[in-house]
Amino acid sequence: MCTYKKKMLQLGVAEEKRQVPKMLQKVLQFDVQITKKFVDIALRNSALRSLRNHAKFLEVSCHGIVWLAGWLTFIWLFNNKDLYQVQVNLLIALILDIVVIAVLKAFVRRRRPIPMNKLLAVGPDKYSFPSGHASRCVLIAFILMFLSPVSIIFYPPLLAWIGSVSLSRVLLERHYFLDVLAGCGIGILEGFFMSLIWFSQSTSASILSSLSDEKLDGGEFHV
Repeated sequence: MCTYKKKMLQLGVAEEKRQVPKMLQKVLQFDVQITKKFVDIALRNSALRSLRNHAKFLEVSCHGIVWLAGWLTFIWLFNNKDLYQVQVNLLIALILDIVVIAVLKAFVRRRRPIPMNKLLAVGPDKYSFPSGHASRCVLIAFILMFLSPVSIIFYPPLLAWIGSVSLSRVLLERHYFLDVLAGCGIGILEGFFMSLIWFSQSTSASILSSLSDEKLDGGEFHV
């Protein structure tokens, strides 16, 4: 009986294990090889090695929890009706990105790269596809450039931020190239989705009013 149960358990495990198509296996293997080769070359290049040294700062600059907590604090501190629309919409965008990336990572379950330096910490999140940092920086830049445009003088820094964050994810050996490219693509799609559901100024004010104990500027009982 015990032998029979063991065989059934082994069969169940075999059935649960997903079979990756050979073509996809080749693509993933090529992605691993080219990423490792790039990191190895980059470590011998002074400019890229310098970027790797600042990669930790870039990682924090686009961390989901940092942005979500920081943006909620920004909404709380700056009660200005001119900011209501971008405050609400960007908050929704950040939550959308976190949920989408979490679901995709749980579904795909691609393991993060094994760092060449085994002492490097890989963090609590063990899945790498897609890159949440890449999707988040692209989404934020998309909103600030197309949906709630800032001055054009900020466009070059935003684009430089996208490139630096995306490249640093590979240099820091947190992601493979394919993870980062997929993250950028998802960020663009999320940006287009936000353009379809973009809340108006009045709707944004109503949402903030419902979330706050105090009346916003212009409210009936505001003092």
